[in-house]
Amino acid sequence: MRSLTMLALLLGAAPAAAAPLDPAMINRIADQALNHGEVVDTVAYLTDRIGPRLTNSPGMRAAERWTQQRFRDWGLADVRTEGFQFGRGWSIESSSVRMIAPRPLALRAIPITWTPATEGALTAPIIVAPMKREADFEQWRGKLAGKIVLVSYPAPPRDATDPRFSRLSDADIAKLDVYVQPTNDEKSGDGWFKMLSFAKKLDAFLKSEGALAWARMSSRDGGLVHGNGYLHRAEDTPALPGIEIAAEDYRRLARLAKAGEVRLEIDSRVRFDDSDSKGYNILADLPGTDPKAGYVMAGAHLDSWVAGDGAADNAAGSAVVMEAARILSTLKVRPKRTIRFALWSGEEQGLYGSAAYLERHLATRPASPDPAKAALGYDFKLDQYPLTKLPGYDDLAGYFNIDNGSGKLRGIYAENNLAAAPMLREWLAPFASMGAATVVARPTGGTDHQYLSAVGLPAFQFIQDPLDYGTMVHHTNVDTFDHLRAEDLRQAAVILASVLLSAANSDKALPAMPLPTRPKLTDPFSYEDPDQRD
Repeated sequence: MRSLTMLALLLGAAPAAAAPLDPAMINRIADQALNHGEVVDTVAYLTDRIGPRLTNSPGMRAAERWTQQRFRDWGLADVRTEGFQFGRGWSIESSSVRMIAPRPLALRAIPITWTPATEGALTAPIIVAPMKREADFEQWRGKLAGKIVLVSYPAPPRDATDPRFSRLSDADIAKLDVYVQPTNDEKSGDGWFKMLSFAKKLDAFLKSEGALAWARMSSRDGGLVHGNGYLHRAEDTPALPGIEIAAEDYRRLARLAKAGEVRLEIDSRVRFDDSDSKGYNILADLPGTDPKAGYVMAGAHLDSWVAGDGAADNAAGSAVVMEAARILSTLKVRPKRTIRFALWSGEEQGLYGSAAYLERHLATRPASPDPAKAALGYDFKLDQYPLTKLPGYDDLAGYFNIDNGSGKLRGIYAENNLAAAPMLREWLAPFASMGAATVVARPTGGTDHQYLSAVGLPAFQFIQDPLDYGTMVHHTNVDTFDHLRAEDLRQAAVILASVLLSAANSDKALPAMPLPTRPKLTDPFSYEDPDQRD
């Protein structure tokens, strides 16, 4: 980065004015967060009181109401919702899975989201019939009637050689500072489509063969279960109940099935809610003094999966965004640019909420020309061209996302935006003693800044200490308040509030990337790997 700055100086161009905050304001923000903060109270209410917040579920509706009221209580302006088409609500009333032969045993298991109830206790023998592609169906044709079908291969346990809980060292963070050249191929995005498509085909095959229910094995050991399912539209609702069984219990069932009959009892009491098919983003503003200066934005997704309470993913990020809003409103700051706070919905099923905001306010892409993809209701927004800017595109002067658990902030992924890195570094510089002064070039994905960054906007995700997020907590039944770290949440609130205010008052907006156009293939001489086909 030094060479770029030196080149700019040699050419007579002054570096961008980043307008660092008055140190007194930084201290006031820190005092408000560390001595008078409410972030822990906020995250406790979202997790212990409301609990899981699956998109369009009763828990998510409660969170939508409560977060809006908190924004109003703190004096934010224009607190509102923006809806987008999503699908059915779904929630678990109770669930029980037991082995009843060859001996009685309670199993650790959870219903798969958006699969139907069993309508009372369902008792049947199991069959272990691993299927991961449509070509596998033929092997099991005529063998599944009246059975509970275990569709996962019972993979053996792996040695747990990595630490369950960790924090990033300076050397770990330095390894992230790599400019990653983009890779463009014709199959971009097909993995997600194949997953959704296969889920529908598997359900239809099992139903046609007379199976009564199906089960899969958890992808993690240690009694962890997830229950993630993605067929949330009414027209895609599966015909059969589905459950996920803890890996150790699943392997036991598979071993027993080699020796004789194994019977399960499944009592899955789940409920659909079709009262409103829209998901809702929550938005609130801290008005700027210059209506022509645009706005900066912070966001986190409010929705979660249902196995735990959605604490690290992502009540933590939502609470930090809300706390930054409370701090800046309490301090009665008057930024040049409006500061907008967003709590997204539908992130877990495919970034629906942030994509809807993008399409409403910022930019649009053509719909997918593939009728199979269109029929699944999933529009591949990252690989359709041309991009069309909307009138609000140039108003967004910077977006900052939090969604990697509750670990302390350690820096920012610059998303290959080389020109933005010096400004980001200047805004983070006061927080070196808090461990958060690093800006790395590389991009990161899988969360709500991704679509905004993909259309060239200056949109960023914070680097965070992993803690036990990836090893245990992410999407599992232990994603609860106890896996959060209060001191990290307070640190994050200080930094987010300060960076937002710096961005809102900066003389120049963060540099955007060029508006993307259809890229050339990275490797025009590649061949399709037959093993990667359906």
